[in-house]
Amino acid sequence: MSSLKIVPHPHPALRWKSKEVTQIDAELKAMISQMFDLMYESRGIGLAANQVALPYRLFVINPSGDSSMKDEEFVFINPEIIRRNGSEESEEGCLSLPGIYGAVPRATRVVVDAFDLSGRQFEMDVTGLDARVIQHEYDHIEGVMFPDRVSAAVMKEMQPLIEDLEREFHQKQAAGMIPTDDELKRQLLDLEKLRT
Repeated sequence: MSSLKIVPHPHPALRWKSKEVTQIDAELKAMISQMFDLMYESRGIGLAANQVALPYRLFVINPSGDSSMKDEEFVFINPEIIRRNGSEESEEGCLSLPGIYGAVPRATRVVVDAFDLSGRQFEMDVTGLDARVIQHEYDHIEGVMFPDRVSAAVMKEMQPLIEDLEREFHQKQAAGMIPTDDELKRQLLDLEKLRT
């Protein structure tokens, strides 16, 4: 398995609606281990598979952001948010949108149903930062990014920074440093076929 890296907006993977995971094998476990490593390296607290150009319905979180706190690490495979309550706004950032932050409204409490690395189904009822991180990462596997959820005023502030990222990405594509969108989409389809 090649080494994974976090892809920036507007990589097509970030708008990909991820496919369900049908088997949990050694390769998938290795991918998830790499995702945790990348998340900590980038000082993140959550990372979805499509942020590393894997089109699968899974994400990892550690709300503490501390790699030594293993009991705070959670893997969510084929997650479903089955309940949302309340609403509050708080600032969010994203490893695929480096340096961009904005206030995002989220439910204050969620109940999520998922499978763990052993293939066991579990349910978690969470509030606070845990609930926010889960909703942020769950959006990713649905092809939704946090700027989609901000107010028009916040979006207006973020827009120039988002456009800078887009310009940089397209310049790298033009220089042949990043494959074309069509090629990236083909890669995602090939990865889907491997595991579904």
